[in-house]
Amino acid sequence: MACSKQPGDEQSGSSSSGAVPVSGQETVVKELPYGSWPSIITAASLVEGSRGIGGLSKDGEYFYWVESRPEQGGRNTIMRWQPDSSPEEILDEAFNVRTRVQEYGGSSLVIHGGVLWFSNFADQRVYRFTAGETPVAITPEADLRYAGCSFDIQRSRLLCIREDHRGMGEPVNTLVALSPDEENEGIVLFSGTDFVSAPRLSSDGKRIAFTSWMHPNMPWDSTSLHSAAFDEAGMLTGLQIHNPQSDESVIDPQWRDNNTLVALSDRDNWWKPYTVNESAFTAIDTGLEKVEIGGPAWSIGGRYYWFLPDSSMLFVARKGSVETLVHLDREGNTTELQTGAVSYGSLVYDDGQLYFTAGFADKPAALVRASLEGTVNDVIRRSSDSALDVDWVPAYEQVAFPLPSGGEAYGVYFAPKNPDAAAVKGTAPPLIVSVHGGPTSVAGVSYRPEHYYWTSRGFAVLDLNYRGSTGFGREYRRALYGQWGITDVEDAAAGAAWLAEQGLADAERLIIRGGSAGGYTTLAVHAFYDTFAAGASYFGVSDIEALAKDTHKFESRYLDQLVGPYPERKDLYVERSPIHHLDGFKAPLLLLQGLDDPIVPPNQSEMIYEALKTSGVPTAYVAFEGESHGFRKAENQIAAREAELYFYAQVLGLSPADDLPEIPIDNLN
Repeated sequence: MACSKQPGDEQSGSSSSGAVPVSGQETVVKELPYGSWPSIITAASLVEGSRGIGGLSKDGEYFYWVESRPEQGGRNTIMRWQPDSSPEEILDEAFNVRTRVQEYGGSSLVIHGGVLWFSNFADQRVYRFTAGETPVAITPEADLRYAGCSFDIQRSRLLCIREDHRGMGEPVNTLVALSPDEENEGIVLFSGTDFVSAPRLSSDGKRIAFTSWMHPNMPWDSTSLHSAAFDEAGMLTGLQIHNPQSDESVIDPQWRDNNTLVALSDRDNWWKPYTVNESAFTAIDTGLEKVEIGGPAWSIGGRYYWFLPDSSMLFVARKGSVETLVHLDREGNTTELQTGAVSYGSLVYDDGQLYFTAGFADKPAALVRASLEGTVNDVIRRSSDSALDVDWVPAYEQVAFPLPSGGEAYGVYFAPKNPDAAAVKGTAPPLIVSVHGGPTSVAGVSYRPEHYYWTSRGFAVLDLNYRGSTGFGREYRRALYGQWGITDVEDAAAGAAWLAEQGLADAERLIIRGGSAGGYTTLAVHAFYDTFAAGASYFGVSDIEALAKDTHKFESRYLDQLVGPYPERKDLYVERSPIHHLDGFKAPLLLLQGLDDPIVPPNQSEMIYEALKTSGVPTAYVAFEGESHGFRKAENQIAAREAELYFYAQVLGLSPADDLPEIPIDNLN
């Protein structure tokens, strides 16, 4: 339910879209009420020239990656680049590289010998493609989906996760072998579990490892690690389950060159690497404590560590909201690479250099080239055509706050910041508590223009890491189990109240917003607390019983963990569903929804909207045709952001400097 200067570019500040004073002139700073500050950060600027960069790989002389384009309706295309050249797009606009396996997708592109294979979003077929030619489908016109493919050099085939939707019941997930040239649906190599993921071949092609799990578990709960060899026909032989009595999340299996199996496990509360031999898991000493090397596998194909030619390792370590890139040499010495980044994506080692996608705290993310010591030498591709001047970018502050029930929860606080405006003395800013989805996601600290949209107008933002979030260990992540709608709600209210007590927020103008699971928390806070003065729910769950009955396979039993087994504990579902507690709704609420959402169907938002409209609570409902679980089209992202600001202004009596499109608000006096 379930997103400083440019490195190597000394001119990034002066070329940004921020307002830069003319030399010799002094910027006039006006004292203005919070929420009314004029800002150069428009809703349109958040998506103009922006792009997502992921799935980096190298084949031959070229580096390849998948690039998302909000201005093209969220289309994903294929880019390639070689040193001393410019990145180029090689895929026709008629194609969109995106798989729907498990609905959240994952790895959808594989390259070998200059040939590319990708999943196309519209028909979910796998296409064979060579740059300059027309892609040709190699899977049939059928209700089949493929993800996480790798090329099996020894047997000249693709190994993929297949999700078969042709039957009447749940889709069937299997590991299959695909012919790379001819139309075929694949030969099943492994089946019999509810889910299978992360297939990884050894470098000599003799062995394979993968994970599987069964309902009601999610891949961050309990997974089984498998490995096998191949017989002469290419079928699996000698299949082993390395952790048969699993109560751990094992993810991201990989092979060393000597065919030693390595995988990540959270068996001691924190995901970290282990060498696996039969059923023995031996921890690899990283010298780090209370960090996560790993994360929730919402999609297929994620990697958190890489082996270098000298048998040393690189891995991404997360502590709270901040990630670091760490080198572990053959002698067991650990060195943090000083790249200046706070988050990392895919990585490739090539000829003594590192190529990776990196997120920074004060500038847009980028695909960069760096030395093994971490010095960034080149920016290959930026995630945005422009960057804000640092005067518009507030510093992040990781905060921990006490909870009424004991213990503490966490978040990232961003104070209002605008070089052209100052607050009226003696006042505190309206606060937006942003609740991430998942709920096993995490609020990061990377460059977030969507937050600066608010901070530049005089709002403070708390990006909440409620109990259930990743980055704080398995126990913290599991603290939400059986308590969804209780602990996350308490954490949101407690975080807002604590900031108000510190004088960092206006207690009378506290706002909460969230999407998906975060939308549910937003609705539940409105139903059970009176802390917030307004809220916005993006495709949030209003009736968790309805969600238990009507959602996709991957999350169809997730609520067994978060709430309780259904229908045995139907009472809990009713008790915690905001739709059944309308008398608690007093604060104005905006609902935003994609009409093609298979994860949280539109009727979830529509039910709460109709109920609030009838009960007299100020409310508005904005629906978007052609959008799924998360808005991908630029025009809809813009419309949603502006609708939010307009709604807050109307219900809280703010006077934004923007000329905003009006939306109809019911029950607004």
